[in-house]
Amino acid sequence: MAYVAQLGKPSAAEVLREAKAAGRVALQPRCGVGSHAQMLTLLQDLERHARPDILTITIDSYTRLKQFDSARAVLGRNPAELNGYPLVAHGWTKGRELNEAVSAPLEVRHGSPDARLLFETSVASGITSFEGGGISYNLPYAKSVPLAESLAAWRDVDALCGELAGHGLVVDRELFGTLTAVLVPPSISLAISVLEAVAAVREGVRCVSVAYPQGGHFEQDVAALRAVPLLAARYLRADIEVHAVLHEFMGVFPRIRAHAEDLILYGALVARLGNASKLISKTYQEAHGIPDTRANIDGLLLASRSNSPLLDFITLDEDRIAEELDWILTEVAELVEPVLATADLHKEIPAAFAEGRLDIPFSASRHALSQVIPRRAEDGAIRYFATGALPFSPATLRRNERSLAAGGRPRIADMVKGLTADINYFLNVFGETGSTMMGPVGRPGLPTPP
Repeated sequence: MAYVAQLGKPSAAEVLREAKAAGRVALQPRCGVGSHAQMLTLLQDLERHARPDILTITIDSYTRLKQFDSARAVLGRNPAELNGYPLVAHGWTKGRELNEAVSAPLEVRHGSPDARLLFETSVASGITSFEGGGISYNLPYAKSVPLAESLAAWRDVDALCGELAGHGLVVDRELFGTLTAVLVPPSISLAISVLEAVAAVREGVRCVSVAYPQGGHFEQDVAALRAVPLLAARYLRADIEVHAVLHEFMGVFPRIRAHAEDLILYGALVARLGNASKLISKTYQEAHGIPDTRANIDGLLLASRSNSPLLDFITLDEDRIAEELDWILTEVAELVEPVLATADLHKEIPAAFAEGRLDIPFSASRHALSQVIPRRAEDGAIRYFATGALPFSPATLRRNERSLAAGGRPRIADMVKGLTADINYFLNVFGETGSTMMGPVGRPGLPTPP
């Protein structure tokens, strides 16, 4: 019998399934600290005061890079120096203690190109959701890890998920379509997730969550979320459970609390109207540093308002959404279908990135060309200013060119200034300055009762 069944708590896949059936968005915070005692308190405080559907253990950077001895040394010296929870160093018995301390299922979030030992420790801890993939947890995070190596490591993780599913434990495998998080064209985000999902399902994965980063344009973001089940129907088996997940805006956040909270609610409404199964929440402290527990609680409570039946009156421009959806589906097909048509997916993906037929903007890795340059159209939608060697059709290229030209977008001479403005999109909306806070971590503090 699966360990979670012995705990008497639902798995993450079951929670997502129930939320999807009920037509509500499940909520999950970002959080992770080095100390076991503080991590335990953090999870319990978040559950007690905000009742999230799924809770997070965010892993530290040493563990992400398999520097387990370094993680253990820092843990022994000063756990506060770690930027997340070193699960491998703590061990699976401590992981089980965290799991047993709360009623919500846990998900491990990290950023590791090779997460095999971390995954084994997570499963031994009874954790039923695990984020990442061979592309999305390599190219945005690592400089020199070959794609062939990360794909092989994640192939082993997915094969273990297949074995576990055969024994009755379905692990929710969330794919990090968020990538470099800011100004990511929807079709690139979804194309990478499609390729990782196909690879995972071939190894036996039964539940896939496709995470998408909020771009800032309402209709485009809603269309991207609604594209997830359509892409699943096109490229995955019918018996695979698939969920759309929205990461609230991961770019520069407003410093003024009221403005930040406006953005949090805005993102939550995108998730609701895009039929997302889950929302990864943000806080009003994003522009100031690592959010404390109180801010995480308030962010969750605010985002939960999007599930109110009083908001059923909201309607959207469905024609505009349909146009964006058609655009996204076409671009994704042009990116992934040549790769999927080959005999060996794990060989073709590195080859496609080496040639620029697959690419992501602003990559940290030398194994992506990063020739893609996104820009915002006049209405805020994210388009392609430069496509490098992406195999887009002439019609797709013309649509992107027309969309950008319609607003009289500046050309190469103003590119750096223009990209900065595009990344700082919501600061332009609110008219203030802030700083980027992209790390999915949270430091505990003593919350006051809500």
